[in-house]
Amino acid sequence: MFIHMQTDSLSMHSDAPLPAERPLQGSQCCVLDDGLSVVLTRYCASQALVEESHTPHTGAGVIVTFGLQGHSDYRERWGPRVDFRHGHTTVTAFDHSQGERHIPEGSPVLQLRLVASTGWLARYLGERYQSALPASRGVRSLAFQPTSAGSRAHLQALQVSLQTDSSRIQQHIHALSLLGEQLEALLPEPRHTQHIATADAECIVQAHEILLNELDRPLTLAYLGARVGLGEQKLKQGFRRMFGTTPQHFLHQQRMRHAHALLESGQQVAQAAYATGYRHPSNFSSAFTRFFGYAPKAIKRRKI
Repeated sequence: MFIHMQTDSLSMHSDAPLPAERPLQGSQCCVLDDGLSVVLTRYCASQALVEESHTPHTGAGVIVTFGLQGHSDYRERWGPRVDFRHGHTTVTAFDHSQGERHIPEGSPVLQLRLVASTGWLARYLGERYQSALPASRGVRSLAFQPTSAGSRAHLQALQVSLQTDSSRIQQHIHALSLLGEQLEALLPEPRHTQHIATADAECIVQAHEILLNELDRPLTLAYLGARVGLGEQKLKQGFRRMFGTTPQHFLHQQRMRHAHALLESGQQVAQAAYATGYRHPSNFSSAFTRFFGYAPKAIKRRKI
């Protein structure tokens, strides 16, 4: 038998009367910085528990979850399953995720989460964090591995600090150490870029704006270079140095994300295809499916 609950931010309710013995649960949240929080969560359910969850965190970001006791999993509504287990660290990127938390019966569950927003990540990591974020709304699993000895020491100290409400500085130090170990291993190394002449940089920024604003046009590298006054090779190399990707790849990403937004707003597949530069909806559908892992038609079914 399952207890089925729904979580909306910090509140919960049940669609049916719960048994007399309610699951023991609670979360302790501490805001350490603008965009950085630590959450200590406990569960102990006498029966298997399912929570419908709309991620309470606004915008997108990264969550690092340390399993301190027991195990559970999170099943994204249209995406992957994410596991949380004692002695393991789970790193996920999120963007307005919807799904279900599954907690087994009997076994106590204790988890500590560090939640970092995109704003916080940008301040500490620059643009490196962008490669970790999901291409569309949902959740993306970045890592699931045994918790290191170094992390265990910081975890113990942070947990004691939270429970005793001790120095906020010490809490911040331990949280940064835990995040640093995980994120530095996952995110790309910063690029040591060569100097780009001011005039060339202005042309590259202009090309970037064209790609953002003219997604419905057949934008080739040759056309883009001619339009901004740079050779194809110089444009490609300079664009990569400034934005971390090629013009072609950037254009493809923007087209797919724009198409996803159009489909979510109720437009038809053919309309989304034409709005993102595709003459044939079948070619668009193939590209969309390769990019997101599901067909454009699935967006309409999700809204039903």
